[in-house]
Amino acid sequence: MSAMPKVAMVLAGGRGLRMRPITDTIPKPLVKVAGRALLDRGLDALAAAGVEKAVVNVHHFPEQIVAHVASRQAPKVVISDERAGLLDSAGGIVKALPKLGREPFYILNADTFWIDRDEPNLIRLALAWDAAKMDILLMLADFDSATGHTGGTDFLVGAGGVLRRAHNDPAGLIYAGAAIVNPAIFAGAPEGPLSLNRYFDEGIAKGRLFGLKMQGSWITVGTPEAIPLAEAAVGRALAGVS
Repeated sequence: MSAMPKVAMVLAGGRGLRMRPITDTIPKPLVKVAGRALLDRGLDALAAAGVEKAVVNVHHFPEQIVAHVASRQAPKVVISDERAGLLDSAGGIVKALPKLGREPFYILNADTFWIDRDEPNLIRLALAWDAAKMDILLMLADFDSATGHTGGTDFLVGAGGVLRRAHNDPAGLIYAGAAIVNPAIFAGAPEGPLSLNRYFDEGIAKGRLFGLKMQGSWITVGTPEAIPLAEAAVGRALAGVS
């Protein structure tokens, strides 16, 4: 068993254009669902998994996020400033690498969250991590456990959890916005905007992209109309109703 990651990268820099008009005045990670900001739900999950430091990138209304997390104790939040320009998912990670260190770390999208069933899914992910054969381990969700997802499927899971692209195959699973990654894969990365999809595809080509299906309820909030659906899903999950 590998050591549990103690560091995480929280991707919170997006402009949240589909969430307008709400995001005309606040950044999307501070949108509240059932009384709790999306960003806090992610940071709470990281704290429950034993993460000590979370690097949060900021771009849209950055000062609001900086102020929001200033008093946070667990995990300790470190800001990665992208005010000068959005760097996309992998670009933001590459910029933050000096703050993230050399050990495998969690990646978390700030606009998705989940309600764990029993054991926290991030701990399940860490227990499944095997650095000898994995470069990236993705948390995945099926349609039955998902609320707010408007796209298709992302990955098909093969023997032992190795992944390939699903191309919307109904047998596939959805990337649930959480992962563990070995930072060594970003060695030599160019500066500027860069997508994690590049590294997903490189991992597939090497047979080193793996996935683990989550347990519980997965919720993504992309538009204002998705908020009441998310709040209903939270209520059902907490009440133990599927």
